[in-house]
Parts: sequence; C-alpha cells; structure tokens
Amino acid sequence: MWLSRFRALPRPLRMLVLASFINRAGMFVFPLLAVYLVRSRELSTGEAGVLISVGSTGLLAGSLLSGPVCARAGRRAALVTSLLLNAAGYLGLAVLDGPPWTYAALLFVALVGMGMFAPAANTLIADLAEPEQRPFAYTVSYIANNLGMGIGPLLGGLAAAYSYGLMFAGNIALGLLAALTIRLFVPADTGRDAATVPVPTGARRAELRRDLDVAVLVVVSFCYVAPLIGLEYTLPLAVTEVLASSVAVVGAVYTVNSVVVVGAGLLIEKRIKAYPTRTLLIVAGLLWSAGMAVLVFAFSLPAVLLSTVVWTLGEIIASVVVPTYIADHVEPRRVSGFMALNGFVLSSARLVVPMGLGFVWQAGGHRPVLLLLLLTPVVGVVAFAVLRVRPQARPVPEPAAPATARP
Repeated sequence: MWLSRFRALPRPLRMLVLASFINRAGMFVFPLLAVYLVRSRELSTGEAGVLISVGSTGLLAGSLLSGPVCARAGRRAALVTSLLLNAAGYLGLAVLDGPPWTYAALLFVALVGMGMFAPAANTLIADLAEPEQRPFAYTVSYIANNLGMGIGPLLGGLAAAYSYGLMFAGNIALGLLAALTIRLFVPADTGRDAATVPVPTGARRAELRRDLDVAVLVVVSFCYVAPLIGLEYTLPLAVTEVLASSVAVVGAVYTVNSVVVVGAGLLIEKRIKAYPTRTLLIVAGLLWSAGMAVLVFAFSLPAVLLSTVVWTLGEIIASVVVPTYIADHVEPRRVSGFMALNGFVLSSARLVVPMGLGFVWQAGGHRPVLLLLLLTPVVGVVAFAVLRVRPQARPVPEPAAPATARP
C-alpha cells in the first residue's frame, strides 16, 4: 500500500513532499509569463521569448549554486534560500513598471531561486532514502510537484483573468508558506557532503569512468527536457493566439498532466524496477515522440489534451529514472553536484528553448515549432539506444559480524 510506504519515509522527506506541493500549487506566474509579457507589457512573441531566455540564465546560476550551498550550508538552507529568492524576484516583477531589461533582471533573481530548489530537494532524497526507497521517494516527490502544477496554473489562470497582481500575490504567499514548512520541519543538517578521502589510483579511474557515464546520460536527457520546456512556452501562446481560447484553458492542460501523473505515477513506479535503465529511457522517448506527433498532425484543443496524456507518461518515467540513476551510481559526496548538473540541464533548456522557439514562431508560425518538439525526443531515443548505460546498482550486504567464542 502506497500510504504505508509513504509513512516509512523519513519525516523530513514527507515534509519536503508537502512543501514541494505547496510551492508548486503557488506557481501562478511562470506558466503564464509569456502571456503576461505579451498582453500586459505589450511585447512581441519574439521579445517575450528573448526576455524569458535572458532571465532564465538565473536558472543556470541557481543550478550551479545548489551543489556548493548544499555541501557547505546544508540542504535546508539551500531550499529555504531558493524560495526566498523566488518570492523577492516576483515581488519586484509585479510592482516595478520599467524598461524590459528590468523585467529580465528581476526574473533572473526569481529563477535563481527556482533553479536551486529541485537539485537541493533531489539531494535531500538521496541522503535520507534507503536505496530500495529511492524510486518511490522520487515518484512521490514528482507526483506532489505535478499535483501542485495541476492546481497552480489553473488557479493562476483564473487569477490572471481577474488581475495579474492577484496572480503574483498568490505565487509569493504560497512560496513563503513552503519556505516556512521546510524551515520548521527539516533539520538543519540532513547530511552534508563528506570530506574527501584518499582513493587508490585504480579505484579513482573506475570512479571517473562511472561518473562520466552518469554525466553523459544526464546531459542527453536534455532531449526529453526540451520538449517539456517548449510546451511551457508554446502551449499558452498556441491556445490563446492560434486556437483563440481563454487563458484559463491553459490551466486545464496542466490539470490533465496532473491527473495522469497522480493516476499513473505509482503504477509506473511499481514496474520500472523490473526493467533496465536503457529500456526505460527509450520507452520514455517513444512516448514523448508519440505525444508530439499528435500535435504535429492534428493540432486542435482535443489533440492538445490527448497529447498531454501521452507525453506525460514519458515524463513520469524519465523524471524518476534519471535522479534514481544518479543516486545509485555516484559516490554520496558528489551526489549534490550531479543533482546540480541535472538541474543545469533543465535550466539550459529554459534558457535556449524559449528564445529559439520564439524566433521560429515569429518566422514561420506554430507548425515548425511543433515539428521541432517532435524531432527532439526522437534524437533522444537514438542516443540512449547507443550510449553506455550502467546496470542497476545492487546494494551490497554488510558482512556478518565475527562469532564470539564461548567460554
């Protein structure tokens, strides 16, 4: 029963899941940021894409900062700091009426915070969950995030239809509530990186080869992250500009995504242990490709909803498999750095994808954008089919204590 498995997780992880849900449920602004900039600030789609991409360098900075902050200040400090930075940046973005470069600067601050959160959260899970608990812990964390994302954009869309100021206020308030939850219920020192110890030359080379294999897999996962970021940028504009639907419909897409994650996430988690990592990543890519093909060949509101169901299944698999692979194959003292690399890949996608798709849209409309979103996961499937992917790590049993002689 999933509830008993959830209760078996360490208490700080259970509270992290709650805080992640609260934070995501308050993510009103980012999914609607392109619409806000185009409609409220009267920027073109190309200008909005450039501004979001420039501001998204904060995600890169936040991802890079997460590892050192986790190692030196602790996981809790990294998580709380990330949420406070996010709230401060959005507060400035909501109240300041200035030239476009000021929006980019404030968005940078907000997204430094966003970029720090996920790597720190994944590192906390790797610290506290036993190896056999990790797939479940990452799945539950992923479900909590997506359940929040199903609620947040829907509420954010309704708030934005009334007032963009209300949209920003709700985002800030729930982010601060998440920070308070972590501050109160997650211990200050949940497992900082261990000091470096001498390693024999042969073992060091083996570690380097293993780390390189893990790093390459994480980098190639960009092919599954890019379509997700592309949809975050494209769908709000496509729904409102191409299909001429209400901005509230954008929230419905996230709600469908959330329903699929909640309904299928735990079922998928029970089965992924039976399959090798390579197989799981190829299946994830095929699901992503099928979902994007629906949009390319039958673009309509029903197609958008059907596509969301299909690609979400691929998203679930990749989102659980990649951090679990890192936690299982990397030395504990370097887990925070590799989780930061995983966050860096996501942040890189947020940097280059909106800008690139914005110019493609401006030059040729929405159809070439959707075609690019289809081709990207296809490349990922081919790459994972040929890359070296290490087998699942098995826990090594501790040696039995020597028997004590009886007198």
